[in-house]
Amino acid sequence: MTGDRFQVVASEARACTVCQPHLDHPVRPVLTGSEHAVIRIIGQAPGTRVQASGRPFTDPSGDRLRDWLGVSEAEFYDERLFAITPMGFCFPGLDAKGGDKPPRRECAPRWQERCGEALPNVQLTLPIGMYAQKWHLKDRAEKTLTATVQRWRDHLPTYAALPHPSWRNNAWLKRNSWFEGEVLPMLQARVRMLLRKVI
Repeated sequence: MTGDRFQVVASEARACTVCQPHLDHPVRPVLTGSEHAVIRIIGQAPGTRVQASGRPFTDPSGDRLRDWLGVSEAEFYDERLFAITPMGFCFPGLDAKGGDKPPRRECAPRWQERCGEALPNVQLTLPIGMYAQKWHLKDRAEKTLTATVQRWRDHLPTYAALPHPSWRNNAWLKRNSWFEGEVLPMLQARVRMLLRKVI
């Protein structure tokens, strides 16, 4: 895609090594998309499987997210449709309990705004988790993720705040059955409407 604004930014981001001194593994910035994308997904940061594959959401979380969106794997990785620009582009490492560390703080100020400017056709942004919601929703983000997601009607049509699709959130999903009953039908309908304009 010669001349694609997002591809220019993505190429620069993939060459970024700012966080390398803070990591005990090689940096591998992972982001995808094109300036034609109509939906932008902003998660936390790549995990161990994505660090290995170099492709976002190549793990059970990705399977669940695609199910939530009601899209096929081919649609999900079609860069005309989706741009995936996490808060941290590189795997941040594991904490003492074996969970992923937070995204490196250097990444978002350097790249999030530039990515947004290079994605002029995005009509729906999905901030996944507290880091993305606080950054992108700003004062519209509540004190808790649950409260932010519950206010989904206030964020439409441009945003749909989501919990992380990790298995670690299974208990949250059981406690908050309204998410699958109310939010997902809306989300799937909105996604399908946007994709029909492109496909």
